[in-house]
Amino acid sequence: MRLRCVVLDDFQGVATEAADWSVLGDRVEVVALREHLHDEDALAAALADYDIVVTLRERVPFPGSLISRLPRLKLLIASGMRNSVIDYAAAEAHGVTVCGTQSSGTPPVELTWALLLGLARGIVQENNALRAGGPWQSTVGADLHGRRLGLLGLGRIGSRVARVGLAFGMRVCAWSRNLTEERAGEVGVELAGSKEELLAGSDFVSVHLALGERTRGLVGAAELALMKPTAYLVNTSRAAIVDQDALLAALHAGRIAGAGVDVFDIEPLPAGHPMRTAPRLLATPHLGYVSQANYATYYGQAVENIQAYLAGSPLRRLP
Repeated sequence: MRLRCVVLDDFQGVATEAADWSVLGDRVEVVALREHLHDEDALAAALADYDIVVTLRERVPFPGSLISRLPRLKLLIASGMRNSVIDYAAAEAHGVTVCGTQSSGTPPVELTWALLLGLARGIVQENNALRAGGPWQSTVGADLHGRRLGLLGLGRIGSRVARVGLAFGMRVCAWSRNLTEERAGEVGVELAGSKEELLAGSDFVSVHLALGERTRGLVGAAELALMKPTAYLVNTSRAAIVDQDALLAALHAGRIAGAGVDVFDIEPLPAGHPMRTAPRLLATPHLGYVSQANYATYYGQAVENIQAYLAGSPLRRLP
């Protein structure tokens, strides 16, 4: 019997072009949905007739309550090899195989620097003014060379961000609860004495931590108050690491010079969300992982996962 596969959140309409799905032949019918499904009832109705679901990152939760409403579901594929919004026990109980794909850390590194540079040099403001016939030069750029870049996290992504900062001639320091001086030295950066010292002494702060109980709300009102009024904050990691209300208050009050944000408490961001109109904010719609190479990996390996499942030998099983 021919299986049916649905690809969720294909916002750009490229999922079926980013990989060769034709190798599945007549065994699998593939459908891509461009509109995000916000609630469990809508998901249960839309996915009821599919045997395979390909979900993008952690945007769509798959709790046990949803999985139990999808009796046809046999294979759930998530992009990336870590997904905190899938109930793996429920999937196993209902006979659903869960697989992942590889994911490159390069695109979020590049977007981090796009946001940081955009903030530092007022790129959006100057571009808008130029196109609208506005003033010729209205901002004075913040220098990177010789300034201090503070990194919250020095893992796979943070360490790459650090090396770019060093190439710009920045003084780079890092902090996380488990970071050692030896590890910081391997990357060529200083180990900050504490989170508070990093925040208070940095001209640019960038977040590169995994979200967990110890990092949720790690940067709140008290931490933002430590930052220099001339400093910038960049978050391409997870929204919940930075208290969203505290960040909005700091931006509106001008307590920091600005923020670059790619992640939000609700995604996609509702039309009336205050993040859409906050001052001193350069925001992108969670583009950190969105690149041609990453999509080729996500969807190419999704096809491989389906082929392996059909052959009875699933690849890249999660968790």
